Amino acid sequence: MTRTPDHPDADPSPATPTSLSAEEIASAVRSRTLRAVDVVAEALDRIEQADPVLSAFIEVWAEDALRRAGEVDARVEAGERLPLAGVPIGVKGRRGLGTAGPLLEAGCVAVGATSVPGPGTVWQTWGLGRHGPTVNPWRHDRTPGGSSAGSAVAVAAGLVPLATGNDGAGSVRIPAAWCGVVGLKVGNGRLPSSDRTGLMVPGVLTRRVGDAAAYWRVMSGSNAAAADPGAGSGAGLGAGLGAVSGAGSVSVSVSTSTSTSTSTSGDRPTAVWSSDLGFDSPDPDVVAVAHAAALRLAEAGALRLTRPHTPLRLHDPAPAWLALRTPGAGPTPEVHRIRAANDSRLAALFAGTRLLLTPTAPTPPHGHEGPGERYSTALTWAFNLSGHPAISIPAGFGPDGCPVGLQLVAAHGEEALLLEVAGVAEGHLGPW
Repeated sequence: MTRTPDHPDADPSPATPTSLSAEEIASAVRSRTLRAVDVVAEALDRIEQADPVLSAFIEVWAEDALRRAGEVDARVEAGERLPLAGVPIGVKGRRGLGTAGPLLEAGCVAVGATSVPGPGTVWQTWGLGRHGPTVNPWRHDRTPGGSSAGSAVAVAAGLVPLATGNDGAGSVRIPAAWCGVVGLKVGNGRLPSSDRTGLMVPGVLTRRVGDAAAYWRVMSGSNAAAADPGAGSGAGLGAGLGAVSGAGSVSVSVSTSTSTSTSTSGDRPTAVWSSDLGFDSPDPDVVAVAHAAALRLAEAGALRLTRPHTPLRLHDPAPAWLALRTPGAGPTPEVHRIRAANDSRLAALFAGTRLLLTPTAPTPPHGHEGPGERYSTALTWAFNLSGHPAISIPAGFGPDGCPVGLQLVAAHGEEALLLEVAGVAEGHLGPW
C-alpha cells in the first residue's frame, strides 16, 4: 500500500521518530540512540500541526507527557529494559488511562485522549474531537469509523504509532479498516473489562503488525485472564451442527514459513473465506477488494485457496446483541438461541480450520451525516457475542479512494496465531 493519507505534512522523512514503528522507537530509546523526551516532543509537534484538521484528540497532555518521557529516560539510564520505552501513544477517551497501566509501566507515554462519538448521536461510527467532527485522513468528507475514531486517525496520520481502543461490536476493527491500519480485538475474557454484558473488550490500533504483537505481549503478560480463553463468549452452549459460509466461500491455507508455532503437523494453518457470514449483503466493491487481497497472497505463495464442503451460515447477531445492550435487559430466549446456534457452528468450523476471513466492514466509510439504515457492524459483532479474537488488516482501496479491511478471526485463545498470519500478510500486502 503506497498511497498517503490526506493530512498536513503527511509523508515524514524516514529519519523522523514519527516514521518509526513502536518497536523501533523502543529499541532506539533503550540503546540511547533517541531520547524519549525528543520522541514525545516530536509527536506533540505533529499533533499540534495536524489535529486542527483531523480532530483526533479530545485532550492533549503535553506537559505531563514530557514529564513522563523524562521519567522513562531516567528508568532507561538506571538499567531498566522497558519493552516499549518512549513510545508515544493515544488512549481512547478521557478514561483511557484506566486500561493503559501495563503499557505505561512498559515505557509508553500517553500524549492525549483520542476522540470518541460525541453526545447526542445514536450511532457509533463517528468521532468528536477538540476541533469538531473527527475526519477520515484519506477523505475528510468521510467518517473514520468508531467508536475508537480518534485512535485510528492518530495512528493512520502518523501522529502516534500505537493507540488503544475497545471493541464491543467492531469499535476497533471498523475504524482500523476505514483508516487503513491494523486493529486487534482480543478474545472475550482475555483481558479485564468493566462491561456488564461482556461484549466490550480491549484492543489496539497500530500501523505495523509487530506493534500490535508488542501490545499483546505486554497486556497478556500483565493481565491475561487465567480462566478459559472462551470466557464471556457463550461458548459451549451448543455443539454438533455442521459447519456451514456465505456464497463464494473458500478455504485458505496460510503459509508462515518464519514460524513453526502455527502448526503441529507440518501443515500450514487453514482458513475459510466468507464474504457475508451467511446472512449479510455486503457492498460488492468491498468484497472484491478484500477477496483480491487473499488472491494476492495466494499468488505470492503465502496462501493455498480451496473450497470448503459446506458454507458457513451464522444467524444474524443483531437481535441478540441489541437485546444484551438494552439497559435493564438480560439474556432472553432469543439471545440464547442465536448465541447457541452461532457458537455451535463456529466451534464446528474451527474444529476443521484455524482461521475465518471476511471483509471487516460491509460498506465503505459513510459521510459525517451518519450511516443511514446499514449496520456497519454486520460482519464484526458476531465475534463480540461469540468471544473469538479478531484482527483487521488493510486489504487495499475501494473505488471511493478509502481503505478496505480484511478481517481474520481465530479460535478462542489464538491471538498469537492472528498476529503471526497478519505479519505474513503485511509482508505481501504492505508496507501499510
